[in-house]
Amino acid sequence: MEHRNFGTTGCQVAAIGQGTWYLDRGDRGDAVDTLRRGLDLGLTHVDTAEMYGDAEEIVGEAIAGRRDEVFLVSKVLPENASRRGTIAACERSLARLGTDRLDAYLLHWRGEYPLEETFAAFEALREAGKILSWGVSNFDVPDLEEAREIEGEGLLACNQVLYHLRERAIEHAVIPWCEAHGVVVVAYSPFGHGDFPGPDTEGGRVLREIAVAHRATPRQVALRFLLRQPSLFAIPKASSPEHAADNAGAGDLRLTEAELSRIDAAFPRGPRPRDLPML
Repeated sequence: MEHRNFGTTGCQVAAIGQGTWYLDRGDRGDAVDTLRRGLDLGLTHVDTAEMYGDAEEIVGEAIAGRRDEVFLVSKVLPENASRRGTIAACERSLARLGTDRLDAYLLHWRGEYPLEETFAAFEALREAGKILSWGVSNFDVPDLEEAREIEGEGLLACNQVLYHLRERAIEHAVIPWCEAHGVVVVAYSPFGHGDFPGPDTEGGRVLREIAVAHRATPRQVALRFLLRQPSLFAIPKASSPEHAADNAGAGDLRLTEAELSRIDAAFPRGPRPRDLPML
């Protein structure tokens, strides 16, 4: 699995990781087996959140005995993101995950609490060794600028945002801003959350043709396209060990410039929206 520099952390992190939204909707044993299969295949960037029901507990079970292999990320809900509330939420997440530290801790999206409070809590947690780094999720450029004004350069590690072939809004301004300021971009729902292009669509046919040329799958081709810049990471959720293996296979895939251009044309990014899309 390809590893990339994770922004200000200095850590080399798997470009393709494992998301856990809705992980608790199925059989718990199957979910644990899927996560462990992903770890075996190098999908060691594991993302979860306090919002995701029992997902943190499931992740904790899956990584038990393997914590040092994992770059572990969780997120605090906006309603808990006061200075005191953020610290308490982190402690609860650590307990559910069965670990003494997170590699990155994110504000899930902006809420009513001032960013100064949340960031002060993040820094307190970092100084206490409870988190290695911190970041944000679902932040557009004005939010990112405000974060930079509060904390300066060098502390904001990542921005986790919605990004898939049919939703490329972040390419207009978010990705360029993050690259200019050393902030990595982590794509969630990279297969569109149930909106992956069907085989009979124009875009689906392009993906299938490129996949055949590489002895790959259309999903692997789509995932590799989203990772075409070195500042990008993706955290697809897998529903089975086989699905995890398919995701991991995208790590070895290399697309030509001509193939990237074909995908770009088949899935135009469209105009910049007024508001950053999120799920």
